[in-house]
Amino acid sequence: MSIAESHYPARWWHTLADGRLHCDLCPRDCKLHEGQRGLCFVRKMEDGKLWLTTYGRSSGFCVDPIEKKPLNHFYPGSSVFSFGTAGCNLACKFCQNWDISKSRETDTLVDQALPDEIAKAAEQNACKSVAFTYNDPVIFAEYAMDVADACHARGIKTVAVTAGYIHAAPRREFYAKMDAANVDLKAFTDDFYVKLTGAHLQPVLDTLSYLKRETDVWFEITSLLIPGRNDSNEEIAAMSQWIRRELGPDVPLHFSAFHPDWKMTDVSPTPASTLTRARAIALKAGLNYVYTGNVHDPAGGTTYCPGCHQALIVRDWYRIDQYGVTADGHCPHCGHAIAGRFGAFAVPFGNRRLPVAMHREVQN
Repeated sequence: MSIAESHYPARWWHTLADGRLHCDLCPRDCKLHEGQRGLCFVRKMEDGKLWLTTYGRSSGFCVDPIEKKPLNHFYPGSSVFSFGTAGCNLACKFCQNWDISKSRETDTLVDQALPDEIAKAAEQNACKSVAFTYNDPVIFAEYAMDVADACHARGIKTVAVTAGYIHAAPRREFYAKMDAANVDLKAFTDDFYVKLTGAHLQPVLDTLSYLKRETDVWFEITSLLIPGRNDSNEEIAAMSQWIRRELGPDVPLHFSAFHPDWKMTDVSPTPASTLTRARAIALKAGLNYVYTGNVHDPAGGTTYCPGCHQALIVRDWYRIDQYGVTADGHCPHCGHAIAGRFGAFAVPFGNRRLPVAMHREVQN
């Protein structure tokens, strides 16, 4: 039986007294009847068990610059083998990848690959890492974790691009397989999360605190600023101060520009000035590495030394025009340690995006 024709046994669930199945993966806590799917759409109760219906199937594979995830302090200039599946466990009205994350059609999953095939393809494409992205890997955790094992066997790093909405037990197992993460901190009020994502803020903060205090995972944070929704000086300052207090000054923070999409096409795009303002607020709050995204802003894309303030990595969009961090992660001017994961720097991958065909068509 092919992957496309079968279901993969899901983890993290238990049966309720009334016969329903309780999914323990994320704070959604979906309670399913026979034949019903969770809000994520990809986890389904069938024959009294929970199944992952997208194991081994993807919406596509690409080689990207690591800066696109965005990760600016995880082997800068390297290439990353990127893929996702379908579905999501949040319901963001402003989703920028809604055609994938909101998909309710398995026809979206046009490619097929087993874990070792993905690791082998990443190796053949000279990728430093593999990223689980485009939609949230939390909902296909079993698949992502198996891919991570296959990657590590070949010396390839793994990256989770995620909203961080996951329960404690699966969180421990999931992040034990990850080398890096970009966590989407969508706002700093629970009201925003409830009204615009159908979720809550605290579990995301819990994930960030867990990553900092209990793992060696390198992580960075992205916040998509939406005009009139989460871009006030007060909210940006509160978020920045929390990050500085709870996570430390060296966690990179990316402010990204919103563009009208999905169910929020009536909201104007984020002005570049908003990102510049947010960056200034975060720097004033004591964060050492603050970036802007989705706008052309060389200053907002540059990594500066917190010690001597020299420009060390100068970026233009995803292209690195100047690189000055030593292989062991220090400023060559003053010797200050630059937070992140670094190595010998060669020719950067640049701002290319290279689709990869896995040569296995899904049989529906």
